[in-house]
Amino acid sequence: MNLTDPIADMLTRIRNAQGMGKPNVRIPASRLKLEIARLLKAEGYVTDFVETSLSEHKRIIDVQLKYYRGKPVIERLQRVSRPGLRKFRGVKELPRVMNGLGIAIVSTSRGLMTDGKAREAGLGGEVLCLVA
Repeated sequence: MNLTDPIADMLTRIRNAQGMGKPNVRIPASRLKLEIARLLKAEGYVTDFVETSLSEHKRIIDVQLKYYRGKPVIERLQRVSRPGLRKFRGVKELPRVMNGLGIAIVSTSRGLMTDGKAREAGLGGEVLCLVA
């Protein structure tokens, strides 16, 4: 399967699984998706994730979704920059998601980080997605 936007696919899989109340979701693995999963776990949006090899060339990420009182912890998962329209922002233009209650995942010259960490480091970059 050839995807034009694998990050949007990952976000959609998480949204769909949460909508169905599933405990976990399986996503085809890549280094970028692993970093996004690591940030989601570090920020408390998912319980855990595990990378598994199905075969020599096929890897998946099994993401354990997080719920609070039966509702998904992630209320909003929105792709910002996409292959057809990249969105780069300087450190002063980085978005604030729900006045700091949510996060923006930013691809910087020092790797993937949240908008808050990018501000602290004085870095701008490509705004991949918003999580709230």
